Amino acid sequence: MESEQLFHRGYYRNSYNSITSASSDEELLDGAGVIMDFQTSEDDNLLDGDASVGTHYTMTNGGSINSSTHLLDLLDEPIPGVGTYDDFHTIDWVREKCKDRERHRRINSKKKESAWEMTKSLYDAWSGWLVVTLTGLASGDLLAPLKSRRALAGALAGLIDIAADWMTDLKEGICLNDLWYNHEQCCWRSNETTFEERDKCPQWKTWAELIIGQAEGPGSYIMNYIMYIFWALSFAFLAVSFVKVFAPYACGSGIPEIKTILSGFIIRGYLGKWTLMIKTITLVLAVASGLSLGKEGPLVHVACCCGNIFSYLFPKYSTNEAKKREVLSAASAAGVSVAFGAPIGGVLFSLEEVSYYFPLKTLWRSFFAALVAAFVLRSINPFGNSRLVLFYVEYHTPWYLFELLPFILLGVFGGLWGAFFIRANIAWCRRRKSTKFGKYPVLEVIIVAAITAVIAFPNPYTRLNTSELIKELFTDCGPLESSSLCDYRNDMNASKIVDDIPDRPAGTGVYSAIWQLCLALIFKIIMTVFTFGIKVPSGLFIPSMAIGAIAGRIVGIAVEQLAYYHHDWFIFKEWCEVGADCITPGLYAMVGAAACLGGVTRMTVSLVVIVFELTGGLEYIVPLMAAVMTSKWVGDAFGREGIYEAHIRLNGYPFLDAKEEFTHTTLAADVMRPRRSDPPLAVLTQDNMTVDDIENLINETSYNGFPVIMSKESQRLVGFALRRDLTIAIESARKKQEGIVGSSRVCFAQHTPSLPAESPRPLKLRSILDMSPFTVTDHTPMEIVVDIFRKLGLRQCLVTHNGIVLGIITKKNILEHLEQLKQHVEPLAPPWHCNKKRYPPSYGPDGKPRPRLNNVQLKPIAEEREETEEEVHLLNSTTL
Repeated sequence: MESEQLFHRGYYRNSYNSITSASSDEELLDGAGVIMDFQTSEDDNLLDGDASVGTHYTMTNGGSINSSTHLLDLLDEPIPGVGTYDDFHTIDWVREKCKDRERHRRINSKKKESAWEMTKSLYDAWSGWLVVTLTGLASGDLLAPLKSRRALAGALAGLIDIAADWMTDLKEGICLNDLWYNHEQCCWRSNETTFEERDKCPQWKTWAELIIGQAEGPGSYIMNYIMYIFWALSFAFLAVSFVKVFAPYACGSGIPEIKTILSGFIIRGYLGKWTLMIKTITLVLAVASGLSLGKEGPLVHVACCCGNIFSYLFPKYSTNEAKKREVLSAASAAGVSVAFGAPIGGVLFSLEEVSYYFPLKTLWRSFFAALVAAFVLRSINPFGNSRLVLFYVEYHTPWYLFELLPFILLGVFGGLWGAFFIRANIAWCRRRKSTKFGKYPVLEVIIVAAITAVIAFPNPYTRLNTSELIKELFTDCGPLESSSLCDYRNDMNASKIVDDIPDRPAGTGVYSAIWQLCLALIFKIIMTVFTFGIKVPSGLFIPSMAIGAIAGRIVGIAVEQLAYYHHDWFIFKEWCEVGADCITPGLYAMVGAAACLGGVTRMTVSLVVIVFELTGGLEYIVPLMAAVMTSKWVGDAFGREGIYEAHIRLNGYPFLDAKEEFTHTTLAADVMRPRRSDPPLAVLTQDNMTVDDIENLINETSYNGFPVIMSKESQRLVGFALRRDLTIAIESARKKQEGIVGSSRVCFAQHTPSLPAESPRPLKLRSILDMSPFTVTDHTPMEIVVDIFRKLGLRQCLVTHNGIVLGIITKKNILEHLEQLKQHVEPLAPPWHCNKKRYPPSYGPDGKPRPRLNNVQLKPIAEEREETEEEVHLLNSTTL
């Protein structure tokens, strides 16, 4: 009796669970007489309050949302599978958010019933922190370069760094006493190693010594050359073969796909355990092959795989796609944290570059995950120097004001490099997709690896591991450095070794190194263009930093020598006295590395923080900021897209970039489907269709959902039904309900219409109906529609006129529209409200609604009516 009173008085809470789980009868009575639509006005709005004020959300049975269901219908069991998503589909952020709210209300209402319910409530509350803790631990153990005996033997972490170092040195030789030691570790145990020849020891044998017994001479050089190419091709072939056979998703950087997944797209298997295993193994092989790529970008993919796997241990995240993406955002922060030893930079990277939906609690959990991962990294002491950072530098000279000019020039170079790389790489990848060359990924990898090995071996700077090259370029020349870059002519009168060595004239070794670095710069630029995007795990962070570090070191040496020989110039006179340590070339390498990476990715804040955490050079944050901002401005002058956004667009992923501005004057009616030449809009009626009618409509079309209208006569909108939910509900009804046949009437209405006695049992599908789909009018500006799609994460939006359905706009339609506008830039036009009268009205000249074909499709209009004098005057008055 009480339920009937609540129903007749308008109590539409729409959740049987929320009614029965109320803590007292007073809560039920307080809601009587009002419509409980749960108008959201607090911070738990979707996307942190970006939802429009006045938007109503209501929960319903079976995981669907936004419906007002009869109370007795809610007694039915939820339909299994309703509310889930197919592969390569976009999630409904609003529905997932409402599902999580309903789950949270249900848990809170039951936690006072028993100790077990209270325990479940606490477990649910702490599950978010537990999953990010496990992700941080796994990221630290998986990604940290383990060089300590405290690490577990045989862990996957050894495959990412220890194995990469060992296999990289395997191309040049082997340690006879301990086969698992790389070159550096092998010589640590030798008592015969001298400081001048610290890389030579009797225990380490080159392949020429082992095969032909010669350590020097042309024969030794040729044999080492051949073995270097052999091992490089072997590693590259194994990497591409494993990817092609076992896990095709393990190729590439992974960051474009991670960005797309975090925006709500479903790619089954991309973050699975098989992809994790293959990417871990092939990443080692790809790095060891000597290709111009890095492992830091793919480590973000690996960390997200860990987060996705651990999320299935907690129902709170395994059953909700939106909540799962909060874990993935935290996992990407942990990946950057352990890749570079930069926990704060990892959080900012996730916020600025990767995440699409980043509420405040996700920021906290990302910070915690990065903290845990950094703690694991530090406790292992991976670099053997009791430091967390990868390229620790310690410069003894501050930077001076006049150096901002070369720093800005390095920023210009970084922006130009980024613009060139994006265009060249995208052009090559597009050609790969459109030609037969893309059908042979193994052959492509072998060719690129062969060219890389043949050209890289003669140059010591290209033969080096890229991380070791960057470390050497960042290093300041001290009294104990033996690199060619530090071959300066020393002052013979110096009697003691000091830290602050004055600027000195360059020796022959420095000039020789500069020529080799110039050749290495050209080599790296060309090969990185052709390497990024091949079918092996390939990151872009380290190659871009290497290009910038090479250019920066060359510029630094040039400025240093200029200041030495022309210290009386007005720009040097105040700071660079004779015998003073004025210029630090390693600082220029660090600034150039940040500028080039910023030019490619268009990152700003997160990049600066990553670089100064990476190097420990907090004092030089201003030069980094100046160079990074300059590179972004120069790069944006040629195109606002970064490399990851460009690859997203190239692959056709449904991603709406929040950074992109919409400045055109089109309306919703210009973008909606169907167009005048398209088939009519397929719709459902709320109680006039049979099961066969719906199944035929599903089989004849490929749409992901259908608007539900009252009838073909009124054509008023009732709701929206998803294709997948319809299919699952009909199949479930045929199996579980007796009397459901093809001629059964399907009812989406609240009350089942009266049917003849001989009619089969009707099928009620109101529980899967979205009763409040997001709608806009036909005259809504597209800039508002695009903003709504971005902030609410909508899958589709219905276009109406006075409640009558005219069409539908999906995320795909918006992306196609944006692409058309990019290719055909429209001229400067009046504001959208000035053109409002120009759009053909939904009503004909006789004042009646235009006739529709079959399902609410407007009849094609042969010709638009001529402009009236008022419209002509309006357009002329707004012409600029």
